Amino acid sequence: MNTSLRILMSRQSIDRLGPAVSVAMGQRSFELIALEDAVAAQRTDGDVAFISREVTGTSTKHEIHPALQQVYTLLRQSPALKWVHIHSAGADRQIYLDLLAKGVQVCTSSGANAQVVATVALAGILALARRFPLLWAEQQGRQWIPMMGERMPRDLPGQTATIIGWGPIGQKLGSLLQALGMDVVAVRQQAQNNPPNLSDAHSVEMVTFEDWQQVLPKTDWLVLACPLTPKTRQLVNAQALALLPTGAHLVNVARGEVVDEPALIAALQSGQLGGAFLDVFAHEPLPQDSPLWAMPQVMVTPHAAGHSDGNEHRVAQMFLDNLSRWVQGLPLRNAVA
Repeated sequence: MNTSLRILMSRQSIDRLGPAVSVAMGQRSFELIALEDAVAAQRTDGDVAFISREVTGTSTKHEIHPALQQVYTLLRQSPALKWVHIHSAGADRQIYLDLLAKGVQVCTSSGANAQVVATVALAGILALARRFPLLWAEQQGRQWIPMMGERMPRDLPGQTATIIGWGPIGQKLGSLLQALGMDVVAVRQQAQNNPPNLSDAHSVEMVTFEDWQQVLPKTDWLVLACPLTPKTRQLVNAQALALLPTGAHLVNVARGEVVDEPALIAALQSGQLGGAFLDVFAHEPLPQDSPLWAMPQVMVTPHAAGHSDGNEHRVAQMFLDNLSRWVQGLPLRNAVA
């Protein structure tokens, strides 16, 4: 009886990680199967799959390219599939929900890009606080307009940032914002005071999702860094946006569906929101006719907050660590509940 573990990976991952996979597997026999070959041959006997960035490519969860759709079809039709490790921090694509429903274990790479996403969110806050979109537009028009009077930026120290989601991204961003002298409120499943990884000199106010709207009237910066769940879908709606102080800002590096996008557009158009840094959207790519493209107080990026040249290595190490744990019969890290 052949007990080799059949591992599905891209050709690129096999070339890059083949020797490391051998080390992780120890004495256990295995077969590396290129996803491209498995799709071509309709091999549905894989036990484990590693979905790296080059597999998903430029597809979004809303617009899936044919090559990726073929991979998804293969995974759905693989009765022996037991575990899939994915490069992303979130597992809200329909394919992963379908696999979970079939009893396939899905593990994310949560934390691999946390530092990158946190610094991008910080960059968005700094750019909006210093009115860089306005200044950039004026540069294009060769306009020299001093930042005085109503154009004067507010000091960041003393302003309040409410971070929705207190995972690796939220915690890293909280530390960065505290270093700037900002007050931080964290919205999480369970409230607790002073997380040990943040300075005791600057406590973080913790609130639950049940009470989160109570802190909105004092929130200058609403930052979304949470997974998409039934609880967070459409969390930021018209009612929530109306509770923010006039001129508050929104930063979304989570998922577009966390926000009621028409309500967001209306709040920006009315001036209730002073601006927004948006990396994710209700539909991706963002439709060309979306009003968000042309709003001078809005910064739009193409779901790129987590992209950095070190992420590939960090994701691979997470997969290899989990592969070693799989062989040893240990619980896998970042398993989706």
